[in-house]
Amino acid sequence: MSNLDRNDEILCNYSGLNLSDAQDLLNTLQQLRQLVIKEGEKIFNQWRSQIQRQVFVNSSRNLAYYLALRRHDLRQVQAALMPWGLSLRRIEAQVLPNLDAAIATLGAICQADPDSLPKRPSVEEFFVGDRLLQEYTEELFGNTRNQRQVRIIVTLPTPAASNYELVRNLIQRGCNCVRINCAHDTVNEWSAMIANVRLAAIETGYRCKVLMDLGGSKPRIGMAIAPQSPQRIYRGDCILLTRNLPTTICSDCFQANCSLPEVLDQLKVGATVWIDDGSIGAQVESLTPDGVMLRITHANLKGSKIPHQKGLNFPDTDLLLRGCLKSPSR
Repeated sequence: MSNLDRNDEILCNYSGLNLSDAQDLLNTLQQLRQLVIKEGEKIFNQWRSQIQRQVFVNSSRNLAYYLALRRHDLRQVQAALMPWGLSLRRIEAQVLPNLDAAIATLGAICQADPDSLPKRPSVEEFFVGDRLLQEYTEELFGNTRNQRQVRIIVTLPTPAASNYELVRNLIQRGCNCVRINCAHDTVNEWSAMIANVRLAAIETGYRCKVLMDLGGSKPRIGMAIAPQSPQRIYRGDCILLTRNLPTTICSDCFQANCSLPEVLDQLKVGATVWIDDGSIGAQVESLTPDGVMLRITHANLKGSKIPHQKGLNFPDTDLLLRGCLKSPSR
């Protein structure tokens, strides 16, 4: 909504209206409906070009309408609807049908001209979201067994590529879906895992879905060099995070290269950096031609080793990185 014109960002407050009269309440809901459609379409049109699957269009439009609706303070309207046995609660799944149903009911109470009212939605329209959720869940995770409401998903370990019995036992015992972590192993192992899953599904008679979890861009420490032995770093020490492999020992600080050099261009002074799943914390102290100078803020009291090939995390920096690596996407 941040891209909408400022003039359109109007929060309607109905606290000053007299909604004790059914006709006034009906008029208010009809005006609200028009605003929701107008504002919702503006939001939806910002997304339209990015929606790749046509089956998502209606759900996306409903979400846009809900965001538009939430820009209005409806507490007074909700209170006014209660004496008439009506409510706009739980409206998020089907925004327009819920509004139309409330308007149609109030219109009947007020004996309004039917031509001035939206058509009362069918019962089926209120359960479209539930039906779609069920369909997409089964499409993605497969069917359940023995009337279970949940699916069992298992991440396959590397041995699943060569151990068929392991995979067969998983499916036999109720696994509905397997996950292959493409950040590990190779295409050969992935293919072997999938082949074992397909064969086990045939032999057991149980379908099993396969999810391929694509490995994304992962900034890591490449090679690290300490100014002196042993290679331990303490709180208050510095690390020069470089674009290229360090080749010479620096007498003043540790050096380590980042596996994704483009990350360094996006860091700012004061940014937080975590190393090895948070075991070492640092803050960007300065930006230099050679890289980024980090000051250690968290480390083991006895000193921490700078690990090779461990992850780098930048929690308060919005990084612009490639979505996934090329090899898994094939």
